[in-house]
Amino acid sequence: MKNYYEILEVNPRASEEVIKKAHQVLIKKYHPDLYVGVEREKAEEKIRNINEAYKTLSVPSSKRKYDRIWNSKFAKGKKAFSSKEEKGAIFNIFLGNVDNIEKKDKLSKSKNPVKGENVETEINISIYEAFYGLDKQISLKNMEGQPKNLTLKIPQGIRDGEKIRLIGQGKPGRDGGKSGDLLIKVKVKDDNKFKLKGCDLYTDLLLTPWEAALGTRAIVQSIDDETKVYIPQGIQSGEKIRIPNKGYQSSKTTRGDLVAEIKIVVPKQLTQQEEKIFKKLNEISNFNPRK
Repeated sequence: MKNYYEILEVNPRASEEVIKKAHQVLIKKYHPDLYVGVEREKAEEKIRNINEAYKTLSVPSSKRKYDRIWNSKFAKGKKAFSSKEEKGAIFNIFLGNVDNIEKKDKLSKSKNPVKGENVETEINISIYEAFYGLDKQISLKNMEGQPKNLTLKIPQGIRDGEKIRLIGQGKPGRDGGKSGDLLIKVKVKDDNKFKLKGCDLYTDLLLTPWEAALGTRAIVQSIDDETKVYIPQGIQSGEKIRIPNKGYQSSKTTRGDLVAEIKIVVPKQLTQQEEKIFKKLNEISNFNPRK
């Protein structure tokens, strides 16, 4: 049988209000989104136990039934908190300092090294920085609020949303325990030249009206070189040309494609000769996109 009072870190004499406050604080403390990997799995299990305990102890009838079973089978010979300890526990609950609410036997074991909590943050980098990799200088604040400068090695081909772990740069441990880790989530941001979708890079290919109408060969700039592509006659704005293996190169996958989206650009000003040609075309052409 689980000790629900120990799970919620409250005294068996705690009021409904104290139990409710303890549940709120613990839910925030052990929210799975604050952890990764094995620590996240532990947090999820912790949350399940916390919710199970609160579901029982928050309802007076189920709490009384639980207390009767617990007292008859498990609580014999155990020393309860003194009134002074209980008042201190309640005071700490309302301060949100649940860590200080522990039984005497639990406190006596606190000399075991406890690893510090991991800390998560995120940084933004450009597509070029992600593609080539770099050593990036970052500035964070330590537990005392003082600036802390670190060198972050960003590997070539990192994917958007990947995390970099800096060992021992998280919250300090207790009783000689190691510090937690710093987990940095990398956000790869689009720029005015490229947009990243998976491992495909999207860019705009600007054409003149006569290039689009007659067809041509055009140079498309990729992230690390350039490629000449064939533009068929009558291509329209919004159509896309896919160039294989010229996109983003991730360290974990094959290289993506470069996708050039056609945008037809009309000149804002015409020379006299250009204006004469366009007027002549307007006279002889039967083309009308509105019909």
